[in-house]
Amino acid sequence: MATSRMRCAIALATVTVALQGCSGKPQEPYVFTLGDFLDAKELPYDSPPQVIYRIDDHRFVTLEHYRDCNYGQAYYNDTRAGIKTGLGRASVEDYQGRLINADSTGRNLAFPSGAPPGLGTSDHGVEVGLLYSTDGGKTFAAMGYMKHSFNPFEDSKDYTVAVTKDSLFISQSISKTADAVEVDRYPLFPGFVYEAKEKLPEGKHIEFDTKMPDGLRTPSGQDRIICDPSIKPTNPDAPLAPQ
Repeated sequence: MATSRMRCAIALATVTVALQGCSGKPQEPYVFTLGDFLDAKELPYDSPPQVIYRIDDHRFVTLEHYRDCNYGQAYYNDTRAGIKTGLGRASVEDYQGRLINADSTGRNLAFPSGAPPGLGTSDHGVEVGLLYSTDGGKTFAAMGYMKHSFNPFEDSKDYTVAVTKDSLFISQSISKTADAVEVDRYPLFPGFVYEAKEKLPEGKHIEFDTKMPDGLRTPSGQDRIICDPSIKPTNPDAPLAPQ
């Protein structure tokens, strides 16, 4: 499972939003809030797990215990390696951009977050995070990919996140009328965590305003998070018990 630090990091946007008046004690009758959802000890919803992103026949992301397609618990699964790692709540399922996990070695992975639609943020906007792994999904670290957003759900549509055998690429559309993008490349290798703000080893560096490699493809061909909204729990209004 993800550590508490990882859960906090992947929900950078949603946690901040939750502080803008979304939290509070349950009322009678029970009223759903994002604050209660993020703070709940367990999610009570009886919705069946569904695969929302598939890398190949044994690696995929499931959404579980979800109230709907925007409020659930995401997990990275590798059935061959026996891995199931939590990726946070109201996060990965709300990313609306493109996602390409193209590392042929299987070591490097990335899963960006968004935020549920219709949520406002502070006057200063928020930073939105992604989780990345360099050990095949056993552990994940966090970093920000969207530096300043007032609407992470909508703004995530402008991004493409891609992973190769040695790099994480973050591409952002910078024009609504022209095919203009800005691409940054972050080297990936075991043992290095960007969140720790360590200095990169000699010979490795971040490249800004570079180019995305041509022909990158997830083995399954899937490059979007896809959730079936027709699958719903029978108890969407179940109260959320705090931790």
